[in-house]
Amino acid sequence: MNNILLDTETIAALLSLSAMEIVLGIDNVIFISILSSRLPQEERDKARIMGLALAVVSRVALLFSLNWVMGLKSPLFVIAKHAVTGRDLLLILGGGFLIAKATREIHEKIEGEEDSQAGGGQKLSLFGTLVQIMLLDLVFSLDSVITAVGMVDQLWIMVVAVLVSVAIMMIFSKAVSEFILRHPTVKMLALSFLLLIGVVLVGDGFGHHIPKGYIYAAMAFSIFVEFLNLAAAKKKQKKVAE
Repeated sequence: MNNILLDTETIAALLSLSAMEIVLGIDNVIFISILSSRLPQEERDKARIMGLALAVVSRVALLFSLNWVMGLKSPLFVIAKHAVTGRDLLLILGGGFLIAKATREIHEKIEGEEDSQAGGGQKLSLFGTLVQIMLLDLVFSLDSVITAVGMVDQLWIMVVAVLVSVAIMMIFSKAVSEFILRHPTVKMLALSFLLLIGVVLVGDGFGHHIPKGYIYAAMAFSIFVEFLNLAAAKKKQKKVAE
């Protein structure tokens, strides 16, 4: 009976952590989709798969380096009475990078999309794209690993949850990426999400923590409104065609 209970608890912990890892990986999938869209068509799938593979490597590596991860909570220096730790520094740098990247993408989307499509815009190489994905994977993975440590005690459950969540993200990443590319307003919304996540990461790095539930609720509501807009636009186009 105890063994059955233990197995049940283990399965429940694995499912809960896997679900949490998938939720925490949404921003990663959006970032990879945005970056891969700048590549030639034949390299986009490769960038998505390799980007998510890098996410697996970084998260598993951090899980096997828990002492180092926990050591990131030690203060390094003080800014405005806030003791900045190694984790804080990574969050600030990663958030700042996301803000800069999302702002630049939004600017090019508004001002330079035609030039980019005509071949005059800046194109990323596969290697350059993977380097940017790898840097942000480290920040996203750090958040993911700290969450995993807080939820379960067994390392193998954490590793399996990471593998399951990334496998699911790999399955749906292409559909997400293609949907974003087909709908310019959705791409703008996705870039806005990245901008929001960047601000949240910087705020968290400076000690101003915003519960992730509020962030994901706002994102979910925005997506719901956008789907309503898409449905209304599709209905309008259908009436015009008739």
